[in-house]
Amino acid sequence: QVQLVESGGGLVQAGGSLRLSCTASGRIFSSYAMGWFRQAPGKEREFVSAISWSSGSTRHANSVKGRFTISRDNAKNTVYLQMNSLKPEDTAVYYCAAASSGYTTTPALYAYWGQGTQVTVSS
Repeated sequence: QVQLVESGGGLVQAGGSLRLSCTASGRIFSSYAMGWFRQAPGKEREFVSAISWSSGSTRHANSVKGRFTISRDNAKNTVYLQMNSLKPEDTAVYYCAAASSGYTTTPALYAYWGQGTQVTVSS
């Protein structure tokens, strides 16, 4: 079992930055790939970014490429999402998730999820 707790969300103006954190407890964090997803009102949950267990590989959705960066610190059991140049369309609840099957973009392959943190970008 892995417990995930996100933090760092909030209200920011367009063009601003936020850094989300997700701290894990339970099973060995370093053995899981980690991902960030988001869900806006009335929309399906969508992939944002993912990182392999070793931090050697990352992937980002086209909509955030060049603006968001995912990283992890296995010593702190924490994964981060640095979000720069935020846009109103980035407004959503952001979730972190853990997968034993690799840094996939598919939500169904993530076994553990946090409760989410709200990010609101005003225009």
